[in-house]
Amino acid sequence: MPQREVRAVGASFLAGGVSPHFDVAMSCIFYKTPRAHAVFSQLAASYSRASDRPIPKLKVKFFFTKIPLPSKPTLTERACGRRPCRALTSCVQHVASHFQGEQPDPGASKITVYRLHLRNPPEFRTLRRPPQTAGQIIFIMKELGKISQKSVASDQVSMIEIDDSAAGQRIDNFLLRVCKGVPKSHIYRILRSGEVRVNKGRIDAQYRLELGDLVRVPPIRVAQPNETIAQAPVPSADFKIIFEDEHMLVIDKPAGVAVHGGSGVAFGVIEQMREARPQAKFLELVHRLDRETSGILMLAKKRSALVNLHEQIRENKMDKRYYACVHGEWASDWGRRRAVKEPLHKYLTADGERRVRVQADGLASHTVFNLIDRWPEYALLEAELKTGRTHQIRVHLQHLELPIVGDAKYGDFALNKALARANAKPGLKRMFLHAYRLKLTHPATGAPVQFEAPLPAECRSFVAQLNELRESQNGSNPETTPHG
Repeated sequence: MPQREVRAVGASFLAGGVSPHFDVAMSCIFYKTPRAHAVFSQLAASYSRASDRPIPKLKVKFFFTKIPLPSKPTLTERACGRRPCRALTSCVQHVASHFQGEQPDPGASKITVYRLHLRNPPEFRTLRRPPQTAGQIIFIMKELGKISQKSVASDQVSMIEIDDSAAGQRIDNFLLRVCKGVPKSHIYRILRSGEVRVNKGRIDAQYRLELGDLVRVPPIRVAQPNETIAQAPVPSADFKIIFEDEHMLVIDKPAGVAVHGGSGVAFGVIEQMREARPQAKFLELVHRLDRETSGILMLAKKRSALVNLHEQIRENKMDKRYYACVHGEWASDWGRRRAVKEPLHKYLTADGERRVRVQADGLASHTVFNLIDRWPEYALLEAELKTGRTHQIRVHLQHLELPIVGDAKYGDFALNKALARANAKPGLKRMFLHAYRLKLTHPATGAPVQFEAPLPAECRSFVAQLNELRESQNGSNPETTPHG
């Protein structure tokens, strides 16, 4: 018997619910090589890791005894999707009797299912669906929890059945999500090489998954972190909820909290929300806010909602408004409205920190600033985003020489230090940038909706201090104050 057919028979036993020792059994029967024990040990270890079961022990006499088999056994159906194997069910049971451990599960093996289908079609239809490729682990994605996401990137081949939480997503983005810790370059390499299959066929990185697709993910080794370094657990946290239904969730994010984990940040809002809601099948960020920015943050609870909301963002159908308090003089010839259309370019500082600056060959960016109130050396503005570039409001205001109060990256560092001192008046220990209003179309109903988040207490206090200083200097009244 050719080696590949022996392997196919062994894989069919594994599909039937028994250990991979049958693969070794067939090798020992037909080859009786000295390497049989080493192969047995290797497969036994793999099976133990994959199934969390004790290893069924092989009887020692098997290694020294020749097992007689039926003469010229044949099989009319392909085993495990490979070439026909010379083995009958009687042969299978005969070999199995020489092992300690579980026996094949009738109906689970592709061989048995085929015979049952010919003999009794109605009974065949009541059985559970067997694996598409025997010997592989099937991950049914009824929910993409932490366990399945971590299990995909392993030294085992994974088969993932797509449900509505992943339907419509591009295959490359899907793999980046479920293969935690795997570099992006490696994900695209296995896609280009054809190691990732969908419904047994090759696909490219632009393929969009459909409900019921069966995705084959090859073995992926991930560098393990140093076990001596304890990983900090993600604390669950429920943030102030502005709106929630079965499609979306809108929260009021506090300043100082990242929206997701990243470089230098162990976890963020999305990780904490998932920890607080372990029953949630799907929870993803719709957009981002800078760590020091507070205000409205949207999360999608269904992939269909996420796709719809992303489309609204791309087509500029969302109306996002921010409050920003800046340091400097608002020019009188600007009136009460100033549009800024300066291209923005990302770059790295000498320390490796990511920054953004105005640059001619940068990405087109558009922000409209509306004057709400002003004081000597300060102004309160409403920022209206027309595009959504990284740090767009902060860099455009820096370009106007009106840096945001408390901005540690693009602001007046000496001023920020003075404002953060104890008993400073006015005093502020955060960046004054707050996403206060968001208008959009509901992703499911199509109805227009609007969400608002009032100014945080520390920002309202800063505005009140500016009003007091102005009144004490000239006795004037504030022009306008934001709701809060």
